[in-house]
Amino acid sequence: MSFAAPFDNSYAALPPGFYTRLDPTPVKAPRLFAYNTDLAARLRLPEAPEDELAAIFSGQKVPEGAAPLAQLYAGHQFGTFNPQLGDGRAILLGETVGTDGVRRDIQLKGSGPTPYSRMGDGRAWLGPVLREYVISEAMHALGVPTTRALAAVLTGEEVYREAALPGAVLTRVAQSHLRVGTFQVFAYRGQKAELKRLTDYAIARHAPDADGPMGLLRAVCARQADLVAAWMSVGFIHGVMNTDNCTISGETIDYGPCAFIDDYHPDTVFSSIDQMGRYAYSNQPRIIVWNMAQFATALIQQLEDPAQAVDEASQIVHAMPAQIEAAWLKRFGAKLGLSDPQQDDIALIEDLLKLMQEERADFTNTFDALARADARDQFLDRDAFDAWATGWQARIATEDDPQATMQAASPRIIPRNHRIEEMIEAAVAGNTAPFTRLMQALAAPYTTDDRDLMRPPTDAERVPATFCGT
Repeated sequence: MSFAAPFDNSYAALPPGFYTRLDPTPVKAPRLFAYNTDLAARLRLPEAPEDELAAIFSGQKVPEGAAPLAQLYAGHQFGTFNPQLGDGRAILLGETVGTDGVRRDIQLKGSGPTPYSRMGDGRAWLGPVLREYVISEAMHALGVPTTRALAAVLTGEEVYREAALPGAVLTRVAQSHLRVGTFQVFAYRGQKAELKRLTDYAIARHAPDADGPMGLLRAVCARQADLVAAWMSVGFIHGVMNTDNCTISGETIDYGPCAFIDDYHPDTVFSSIDQMGRYAYSNQPRIIVWNMAQFATALIQQLEDPAQAVDEASQIVHAMPAQIEAAWLKRFGAKLGLSDPQQDDIALIEDLLKLMQEERADFTNTFDALARADARDQFLDRDAFDAWATGWQARIATEDDPQATMQAASPRIIPRNHRIEEMIEAAVAGNTAPFTRLMQALAAPYTTDDRDLMRPPTDAERVPATFCGT
């Protein structure tokens, strides 16, 4: 076949205990639904006819140079440790070094069963595939570190969940798929040599300036602190912040039951499996610190005397709340037009958020309106807003161009739940127009003017729960 990708597969060079080699499971009749040509060019992938792209990115054909494998990892799921998980429906095809010099994984998701499937079918249906495609690309446009979507392919087969549904495969791109859980599996097993090999690999790939395991921990904690602050600033709720969904690269991964806030409330939960609200919007900063504590616990197991590293690891993890607060203040300060927000500005931000909560104001539209000097209309109690705005106006009086600062920090559009569901329903029925339109609007989140896509849901349109799709 003519598709010759410049694969350079470093993870496959690790010992076999890190993964299981196997090819994707062939599908009946692959058909390309979407292909990210800009990302393909960055990955230095060759142009090819649609039928060839469909065959490759469905797993029907393995391209030359690929080294297909399913990765091994463990993880804490809703606080409970599972000693062996792994890619139950994903195959890492290989890696390329892009035109920007960055090494990235190319992974098929929904590509069939693996030894880690735990009785699952290893498949995906079109809804979750398109949900991840749209939201991950939206997050990229928002400037939030994220895995990306390269392709969505229909398989021509049915997948059985609550009903027979159209099967599909997503091609996901990431700076790597190394997770906290990747380290946890070897730490749990007491495999110090493998844990050290993985740590050295992660340092070389993601933190070349890091000085050993504690240097890696410090780098990953800093990335995750920035990432969660970015989530908070756009009203994003991950929904399933298990340690196996927490990347060493600092990218958002696994867009299962995720969602964006409409009416602002700090305790908002959408995930249907998060019955206790562990991963609610306001809990995300606390959970990422907990996840990094598990990462630290795994890393120190490779040392001859782990007890000696406990104090240093604890100091690194305990510094995270302040790091998150600083990143949060910078992002939310910018949403109020502050180029250099100070500690005293936290109260100003929190007072606005409290007012938004009381008024059930839309998160995205309120900050967008603030950037365009018409936020008063977002509130029923306009006197309360006016009282807050008096102090705010006084605070930004010395800023050079607060409006420009706000407009650069506050998106006009997010992938709202009800629009995602409408898009999926249309796609299942064979109508791709809503997908195309949504992708175009979300590609320019700070400048688009698609008013109907910016509108919050009516009560009838509201989507109260999101699902992982497995």
